Amino acid sequence: MSEPSIFTRILQGDVPGEILAETERVFAIRDIAPQAPVHLLVIPKTPYVDVTELAAADPALLAEVVAMAKRLAEEHADGDFRLLFNNGAGAGQTVFHVHAHVLCGPLGETSLVGE
Repeated sequence: MSEPSIFTRILQGDVPGEILAETERVFAIRDIAPQAPVHLLVIPKTPYVDVTELAAADPALLAEVVAMAKRLAEEHADGDFRLLFNNGAGAGQTVFHVHAHVLCGPLGETSLVGE
């Protein structure tokens, strides 16, 4: 059995982290290396590896992730947002517990997110 991800450890209280929002199946935290004025992560509590695995296994949970992203963008910014999933190491995924990046406001020059 593999070690729990950093996100699972935050959720369990083993690692410090401010949970900004939480439902029965999803929670949200701030990104520790923000790429926009508002950069939040929405994370399913069930640790699927990536978004393709999540979409195949539980499309309703993926819809919950998107709904929470929308709600957070409304609460923390003007409601406009970008939603980004890194899928695989070659795409920049470093934590293999699916999570959505919610980015609001102007993006930094070094961002990999395109128009």
